[in-house]
Amino acid sequence: MHVRTVLLTLCIAAVIGSAPAVAQQAALVPSQPTLAPLVEKVAPAVVNISVLSRSPVQDNPLLRDPFFRRFFELPDPDKIPPQMSAGSGVIVDAGKGYVITNHHVVDKATEIVVTLRDRRQFKAKLIGSDSATDIALVQIEADRLTQLPLADSDKVRVGDYALAIGNPFGLGQTVTMGIVSALGRSGINAEGYEDFIQTDASINPGNSGGALVSLSGELIGINTAIIAPSGGNVGIGFAVSSNMARSVMDQLIRYGEVQRGRLGFVVQDLTPDIAKAIGISTTSEGAVVVQVEPGSAADKAGIKAGDVVTALGGRAVRGASDLRNRIGLTRVGEDVELKILRNGSERRLRARVERGSSSPQAAALQTDKGAVIPRLRGATVRDIGPGMPMYGKVQGIVVAEVEAGSPAAARGLRAGDVIVAVNRKPVRNVAEFQAALQEAGRVVALDVMRGDMSLFILIT
Repeated sequence: MHVRTVLLTLCIAAVIGSAPAVAQQAALVPSQPTLAPLVEKVAPAVVNISVLSRSPVQDNPLLRDPFFRRFFELPDPDKIPPQMSAGSGVIVDAGKGYVITNHHVVDKATEIVVTLRDRRQFKAKLIGSDSATDIALVQIEADRLTQLPLADSDKVRVGDYALAIGNPFGLGQTVTMGIVSALGRSGINAEGYEDFIQTDASINPGNSGGALVSLSGELIGINTAIIAPSGGNVGIGFAVSSNMARSVMDQLIRYGEVQRGRLGFVVQDLTPDIAKAIGISTTSEGAVVVQVEPGSAADKAGIKAGDVVTALGGRAVRGASDLRNRIGLTRVGEDVELKILRNGSERRLRARVERGSSSPQAAALQTDKGAVIPRLRGATVRDIGPGMPMYGKVQGIVVAEVEAGSPAAARGLRAGDVIVAVNRKPVRNVAEFQAALQEAGRVVALDVMRGDMSLFILIT
């Protein structure tokens, strides 16, 4: 027998002889890890949304002019087919057929069609939409729906695993996996109310309005935006937190719109440098009140410039943006409890939310004798002397003049402002003011009176 034939026969015999042992060893190997059971549970709650909307060309006034159309041989705008777009949504109430999606998915829609995972299709009714948070709510009439429970997104941690489910590029339902990369992201839209969860789970065009799901099968966010320099996913996606989405949904159901709340104060982030300047722990978190509007809800509640808001409604405040978001999404007329720090002491105050909004501001100064302090430029300050209206009534220094175009003018400092303290240390004249500035660290906190209004100006 040929040598190669002998070797082949021996190999086959060895394999056949070892087959029972191989099978026994395979039985001891655990099954491969899989997320399939989780996906099978939550995926039916994620829907595809098709939208018909008017083409911008249809609203062009020139196309409405028959003479203009005939002269340029342009089509009748009423015969231009509507635009079609696709996105995603999440069923959050199976009984009532409520589906959360993005505002930009359904904006200006003339018809909204929801397609379920089992391929059933339903025309949807728009309950309400909010551009500031990019959240919209639609409703379908259907049975046998699956809903996703909304998680408490405050409990989400950086590093948690997350699934993104949606309809990327109109391909149909797709699942991707990643982790929570960051929390509390904002600044994508300066006019918006933002509390984004950042994730590296692949989010692409068409995923908008889809679900960001925890491994416990709860909805932690509504996929909304991506940073895509190349037009595709680069691992930086953003989802509106479930707590914000819940607040918006509640108001859309109740009012059909979001009624923005306000308390009538201006706040700024509490940084370690600012905390040190006002004499509290540098590890403290919260938002510093820099201005209180006279007669506002905050003023009536007893909030003062310089207070540090550390909690709202029993939940810790992470910063100015967090506080603004939560007040803005609180129902108008609702009473809220604020926990504040004032001169190192903790207090609890109650305020009734009003309707409206406000924006932060800062300031800068210069002394009256021409001695320019680099970070305090543009204003002249003087001692409060006889003949001045506030003489004998208040101790401090007065801003006598603010140069047009100076940093002080650009940041809102006004002539007539009275500075009463630097880093909580009272100042009675310009000499004490200069000395206090020299003793201050990187951050200077000024207590300022402007008429009957108190301001807290932070200079970094």
